[in-house]
Amino acid sequence: MAEIVSMPKLGFDMAEGTLVRWVVPEGGEVAKGNVLAEIETDKATVEVESSFTGVVLRHLVQQGTPVPVGDPIAVVGEAGEKVDLASLGVGESAVPAPSTEQPQAAAKETTAPSAPEAGEPEAEEIPGLPDGVRASPLARRMAEDLGIDLRKVKGSGPQGRIIKQDIEEYKKQPAPAAAPVSAPSPAVAPQPVFSTVGSPPPDETVPLTRLRAAIGRRVVEAKVEVPHFYVTHDYDMAPVMEMRKQINALLPDGEKLSVNDFVVKAVALALRQFPNLNASLGDGAIIRHGQVNVGVAVAVEGGLLTVVCRDADRKPLRQISLEVGSMAIKARDGKVRPDDIEGSTFSISNLGMFDVESFTAIINPPEAAILAVGSAREVPVVVDGEIKPGIRMKATLSVDHRVSDGAEGARFLQALELYLQDPLRLML
Repeated sequence: MAEIVSMPKLGFDMAEGTLVRWVVPEGGEVAKGNVLAEIETDKATVEVESSFTGVVLRHLVQQGTPVPVGDPIAVVGEAGEKVDLASLGVGESAVPAPSTEQPQAAAKETTAPSAPEAGEPEAEEIPGLPDGVRASPLARRMAEDLGIDLRKVKGSGPQGRIIKQDIEEYKKQPAPAAAPVSAPSPAVAPQPVFSTVGSPPPDETVPLTRLRAAIGRRVVEAKVEVPHFYVTHDYDMAPVMEMRKQINALLPDGEKLSVNDFVVKAVALALRQFPNLNASLGDGAIIRHGQVNVGVAVAVEGGLLTVVCRDADRKPLRQISLEVGSMAIKARDGKVRPDDIEGSTFSISNLGMFDVESFTAIINPPEAAILAVGSAREVPVVVDGEIKPGIRMKATLSVDHRVSDGAEGARFLQALELYLQDPLRLML
């Protein structure tokens, strides 16, 4: 029986997504859980899995089309099954013609390619399209950020469409050799990068990307609507650093534990004792979540994403490290899945790798709290009246005052200290 695949809701504030690429073509087989398509949201390009097993009978949306959440995008059924859109509740006028015509259209386009410039492959200019070329939204954004002329990029997608991989390949190409000069220029003293002589450089207007616009919208809403309060604690990290050194000596390259892995595990265990912080604010009620799903902020091009380590309180350190590391790579490559970035119940933002002493983070709604982690630094400390070298790390907890109070936030940070200053507890 034919089934309708709809545009999924990949976030509580998502209204629409752009279908960037069909992974499974019409007539292709797909199993439940297999990646069916790539969809671009305000946050990232996400791999969407099929909810059904069968054959993709029809694509209802062309690549590059924005689609509201809940609208039909494909039909999956048995091989040879006739597609009756009316019986499935989909109007024929609302969907494009079957893509069996696309190869003919592509063949027509390839018979008359535009002339390449300076020996470079060039996409055909098509009237009515931005820049005159077919390109996915992600590819257009990448080209804009990198200063690449899309007309000089050869597309490998359907009908010559330029996709993310084409931009990456073009970027790897060596720059054209400079034209030879007839005589060497006279030696000139090097000029400073910034000079007080002459006019300053002109202003530059940089359009907001969808990700940056979404971040801006969410943090403004959070700061305006959520009454934050902040509590900071200073941790002795020498025990963690010593245990990390011993464990990493036994692990292969590529699987070494980071300080953040210890923080994620310690936070998850501490949240068991403070369910009020592993919570979100609902309609007139506090929802205390049974699962401890720790979100970890990851810096990506043009902004940041939060990847989610589910049931972090139940997983060993090594598994947490492998999962978070793998999801971080996928986030930077634009290959995350919905489960990778949705469903966190508490978040951590760690800037320790940037040599940041301390900072405060903005709560990620609808969560009740977020922990901002600074660097583990070697500093002088006073022990029994004597100054000795030590390793300290500052962490600041931001909490929604509608859900909790300062005393509970302080006790949570004390519980976290128990795990970080006696990290053997993280192994139990």
